[in-house]
Amino acid sequence: MTTAPHHDDHDDIIYPSAIPFLLAHVACFAAIWTGVTWQAVAIAVSLYWLRMFAIGAGYHRYFSHRAYSTGRVFQFILAVLAQSTAQKSVLWWAAKHRHHHLHSDTPHDVHSPRQKGFFYSHVGWIFDSKHGDTDLVKIDDFARYPELMWLHKYELVPAVVLALICLMLGGWPGLVVGFFWSTVAVYHGTFCINSLAHVHGRKRYVTGDDSRNNWLLALATMGEGWHNNHHAYQASVRQGFRWWEVDPTFYILKVLSWLGIVWDLKSPPEAVLKGEQRLGSRVIERAAADLAASFNPDRLAASLRQAIATSPGLAEVRERLSQAQHRAADVLADIHLPHLPSRDEIRARAAEMFVKNRNMDDIVDRAHRMVLETIGARLATA
Repeated sequence: MTTAPHHDDHDDIIYPSAIPFLLAHVACFAAIWTGVTWQAVAIAVSLYWLRMFAIGAGYHRYFSHRAYSTGRVFQFILAVLAQSTAQKSVLWWAAKHRHHHLHSDTPHDVHSPRQKGFFYSHVGWIFDSKHGDTDLVKIDDFARYPELMWLHKYELVPAVVLALICLMLGGWPGLVVGFFWSTVAVYHGTFCINSLAHVHGRKRYVTGDDSRNNWLLALATMGEGWHNNHHAYQASVRQGFRWWEVDPTFYILKVLSWLGIVWDLKSPPEAVLKGEQRLGSRVIERAAADLAASFNPDRLAASLRQAIATSPGLAEVRERLSQAQHRAADVLADIHLPHLPSRDEIRARAAEMFVKNRNMDDIVDRAHRMVLETIGARLATA
């Protein structure tokens, strides 16, 4: 495991491993001098789609989620193609992505628009030095392969080799337009899943985070835009769950399975497709927290505190709360106050926020308790 050094609680402006990312963007402007040829454009378009497939099928569905199986040779080919995008090593990428799913849209998420804003989730986190290390424990199933560890150590080799091939095939336009333009396009196509797919789109499933399905992103990323589907069942090799949800990465993997190159393609259970699966406790907890937060418990506590302090009729409530201390939520659960949302009100709000699911009562009950606990804690310490 790579030991993470101590970091102060601030974001560095820049650090060495982010320099290739910046240089790739700057290099795109060299087309002013090299010109743009049809050959270079053809190289750029071809490399965009080839490497977007490598990101989705390789970095994401295989190395991060093991949604299918393959042999060691094709595994290495996927890793090389994916790393030719200069998005760091396959081990770094997959480890960070597994961490993202474990803490999606919580304060521990690597790139959450909810926590640190859109820009940080899209590119800002790349410049934060605390994300530069690789937790090999999270990716130990692949870290045992020497060839992948070699790629991890020399992460830019595939990108440099591809850049030289583009130069040989298309001259300077082949390098600038063919390689750098397509690389930057793949950068931002990939990063849009971290940012836009957690902000814009539709939610079909309760996942305890902000993941959304976005058809436009799905077209631009060969199926990765069906992000809420993916968060509902991460191990699925197909992310477009409906027939009309276009997922070219899956189609290509399906053909490769007919050729025996990949196998054991995992599919979501019928209960998942119908939204009838039982949600995990972590998802229920996160969904309940979002539901409780929508009632602004701090504002409700302030209103209730003022009512208790100024209304003689609530003197008994004030006395019981002062005696209850850490059990203030239990006191609030036993009495009816106009400032407190009822279970029915919370259930109505849940119906607006979430699609119907079999754990709705669990989410509502937990959210109701969270609201009372927050308000009770504020009142008990007032």
